[in-house]
Amino acid sequence: MSKVKVGFAMCGSFCTFSRAITQMELLVKSGYEVIPIMSENAYSKDTRFGKAEDIRRKIESICGKPIINKIEMAEPIGPKKMTDIMVIAPCTGNTLSKLANSVVDTTVTMAAKSHLRGQNPLLIALATNDALAGSAKNMGFMLNMKYVYFVPMSQDDPLKKPNSLVAHFELLLPSMEAAMMGMQIQPIFR
Repeated sequence: MSKVKVGFAMCGSFCTFSRAITQMELLVKSGYEVIPIMSENAYSKDTRFGKAEDIRRKIESICGKPIINKIEMAEPIGPKKMTDIMVIAPCTGNTLSKLANSVVDTTVTMAAKSHLRGQNPLLIALATNDALAGSAKNMGFMLNMKYVYFVPMSQDDPLKKPNSLVAHFELLLPSMEAAMMGMQIQPIFR
């Protein structure tokens, strides 16, 4: 039996990169083949959470593959059956809104759209400051889409950021395994 191929897409919620990369390492250690994908901003921006070049080098070292970082590189994912499951971790509110409205203008949105055309599971690890405000309608829409699943999440700072939700990245692997069986791990909100 061949390894399960996981597309692991990252968007620009830079403060959660270390948690996402830890899960990427866990997937590789657990025997999954991980194909790294990054949005243009995630791929190129230096932030207070790290230099883009250092983050890219670490991801490519973990996965043993170059990062898919351009729309034209992501388009063949579906037609070539490059992934069995697609994980977006972290998924920003911006990317969530694009997915909910079929907007394809980044590497990650193209990767997700291309992957979904094969009716394979898409797992979203949300990390956004407006999940319980402007992004709530998009989250609701995506919760009702076939083949789309969420990593359980909760408010990360209810007093200072009452609209913010962040995925429990430590639940990514069990969430992924459930999604591959067509199930949403519960409860979604913790």
